[in-house]
Amino acid sequence: MPYPYDIDEINEQARKDPEAFSKECEAIYNRKVREAAADIYERTQICGVVFLSGPSGSGKTTTAIKICDAIKKLGVYAHTISMDRYYLSHDLETTPRTEDGEVDLESPYCLDIDLLNDHFDKLVQGKEVIIPHFSFNLQERDPSRAKPLKLGKGEIVIFEGIHALNDMIGDEHPDAFKLYISARSDIVENNKVCFKRTWTRLLRRVVRDELFRGAGAATTLNMWANVREGEKAYISPYKYKADLLFDSSMAYEVPVMKTFAVKAIREVPEGTKRSEELRAVLPALMAFEEIDSNLVPPESILREFIGGSIYY
Repeated sequence: MPYPYDIDEINEQARKDPEAFSKECEAIYNRKVREAAADIYERTQICGVVFLSGPSGSGKTTTAIKICDAIKKLGVYAHTISMDRYYLSHDLETTPRTEDGEVDLESPYCLDIDLLNDHFDKLVQGKEVIIPHFSFNLQERDPSRAKPLKLGKGEIVIFEGIHALNDMIGDEHPDAFKLYISARSDIVENNKVCFKRTWTRLLRRVVRDELFRGAGAATTLNMWANVREGEKAYISPYKYKADLLFDSSMAYEVPVMKTFAVKAIREVPEGTKRSEELRAVLPALMAFEEIDSNLVPPESILREFIGGSIYY
């Protein structure tokens, strides 16, 4: 288990020199990225396919891109592909549903597992595949946005998605490098947890959905129950099959997120599903000093949630 952060140390650094604090946290993250890239690079002679999994709000997309960039600096070309592209067109009879009748996007059975496994086999064999594209607006495949992929000698492809370590995929490809990413560090005060790691991911989702997806915190909370159930059923059971567990949290991120999250949390209507959980976050959040988001570099994982990323 990663070493927890201490709130008193966080607040001291935030008051004393927030710019130096942010740079230190980003440097630690980038070092972990380079170490992951080096581990993957060592496996290139065995298999060029990498599976990167993690729950919602873990920063899979940005981290996959950053690892690809680090691998390229080692002299090997790398690609990153979102497994969201492999969602099946929704079908009234076969698409998994939640208890409320909504499409259960947390279920691995929404993915085209057979096509994924076929593509992994062909890529390892040096064959070209056509990567599909799923339109979330249309809720179906969009053939016009499919793209070809063929691995050159020594090249690597990272497939990132919440189900990348599921046995239906992982067991079929034992030589693939497997990486699990999540915000894995709690924050403590006097050796007691005062800010849970799951709250860090919830803040990321709340802020991103509020800023860029036209969804307030209430909407995010309505989805969060199903997200958490899906994690427990389909993601967490497979994390210890990973070759590497990657902690995507940073000590300075809660002070950065505070500036975005407080207003969104306060506007959640009474009676919203899981609103008690989010309201429990608020007093804990208020105990943190604030850090100006302008100190977050454009290549940071935090930019995946607050905007301004160079990658999107």
